Amino acid sequence: MAIGNPSIAADRVEPGAQPAPVEGAWIALAMLCFIYVLNFLDRQLLSILAKPIQDTLHVTDSQLGLIGGLYFALFYCFISIPVGWLADRTNRVNVLSLACALWSAATIACGLARTYPELVVARMTVGIGEAGGVPPSYAIISDYFPPNRRGTALGLFNLGPPIGAALGVAFGASIAAAFSWRTAFVVLGAVGLFAALALVLMVREPPRGGLDRAAAATEKKSGFFQTLTMFFSRRELMLVALGSGATQFITYGMGNFTVLFLMREKGMTLDQVAVYYALIIGIAMSAGIFASGWLIDRFTRRSKQAYAVIPAISLVLAVPFYIGFVWAPEWRTALLFLIGPTFLNYFYLSSAVTLVQQEVRPDQRVMSGALLLLIMNMIGLGLGPTYVGAASDFFRADYPDHSLQIALYTLTPFYGVAVVLFIWLARVLRRQGPKAGAV
Repeated sequence: MAIGNPSIAADRVEPGAQPAPVEGAWIALAMLCFIYVLNFLDRQLLSILAKPIQDTLHVTDSQLGLIGGLYFALFYCFISIPVGWLADRTNRVNVLSLACALWSAATIACGLARTYPELVVARMTVGIGEAGGVPPSYAIISDYFPPNRRGTALGLFNLGPPIGAALGVAFGASIAAAFSWRTAFVVLGAVGLFAALALVLMVREPPRGGLDRAAAATEKKSGFFQTLTMFFSRRELMLVALGSGATQFITYGMGNFTVLFLMREKGMTLDQVAVYYALIIGIAMSAGIFASGWLIDRFTRRSKQAYAVIPAISLVLAVPFYIGFVWAPEWRTALLFLIGPTFLNYFYLSSAVTLVQQEVRPDQRVMSGALLLLIMNMIGLGLGPTYVGAASDFFRADYPDHSLQIALYTLTPFYGVAVVLFIWLARVLRRQGPKAGAV
């Protein structure tokens, strides 16, 4: 039986009062975060185990970039739109559970792939499943936590990627080193199947909009094209999606090749990756995402511009550390520099998610979250790894031992693109009003 009764807290909200989180909110948040950990862990296994996969299946950097980028993103991004529309009208917890089961089964299939085409099909199926993972979670959390607590709640939820990446590095690399890369996919995929069952037993579907001032709006269901038109017609939503996409072009382009870069050009072993790189990802990225959620809750009470200013400042500060990471002559120095961008590159995430969830109606949240992911992931996840892999193969003729290093250097200008877009967003938000609103 699901834990807690989500209707209790929502029913007791009085006009003008700041509502408390729905009963069972923290248990639901913990479970949703765990599902997100598995979501990101399964997604990152390919990049973590890139070297042994290349050795076994004989794939190039370009092929690796395509399977981790464009091929995955095409399904992950576009399937998320109809899934988001469906979840806005049905039980979001059930949708999330089915999605988790699908991507976990597909992860197991990745480990059983014997050829590159088979691996491509399995990865595309992972993308289909993961399309139903994050958008329903955003909306469920927004209905468990009131507007004044959503930045922190979504910031905690967004710890899923760093924890998932860290555990993926630690367990994935360790299992692969002890057994094989195939075993890592099978074992971690099986964990996801059990998690999908646990979700429906532990988390109850909360009432839509029960903690919002405009909760009555939930009585009306927005049509698919109505929500689509609303999102693309609002400048602040498009700018935060594009700014996030430009940032993800860097984070996914860099992240999908970092382990391969450290092993092939900096001299790390898989055992060293499983310890040292896992620690940096787990601690620095988690700290950055948590800090950004706290900063958003603190500063958006004064000004809506904080949704844009906070990520813009963090990206400016990240640039010298990123250049140092790519330049470093050996892996120990590279890891020290890597702490900077790992901490600072992800401030955009909680900001973007919270802004979108605050600015749309409760019955539009899942699909709006899916549209946000569509734009930023098609740019970042779809094009970032694809670009870096192609660039590495392009530079290999002239720089056979450092082609990935040159390719990663070329990501630097995208920091400037992202900063400009967030500054533009800050100007738009300033014209809208001094304080963050809620639907």
